[in-house]
Amino acid sequence: TMNVEHEISLLVEEIRRLGTKNADGQVSVKFGVLFADEKCANLFEALVGTLKAAKRRKIVNYQGELLLQGVHDNVDIMLLQD
Repeated sequence: TMNVEHEISLLVEEIRRLGTKNADGQVSVKFGVLFADEKCANLFEALVGTLKAAKRRKIVNYQGELLLQGVHDNVDIMLLQD
């Protein structure tokens, strides 16, 4: 079974690595950047599922429910916790 907590902690690390801080000090990254990143592609079997789990736990936030490559490449994924 997949360890969701572990996947989410990896996701947080990758968002920090690939993202940028906004004026409020929050880190965000575009879904397309995360999806296209080679390291992320190797780390996450189901990036979208991990994002959904992280959103449910209020660790990240983004517009919409399901993110699709191409369609949602410009959606910002915001890190809510440090």
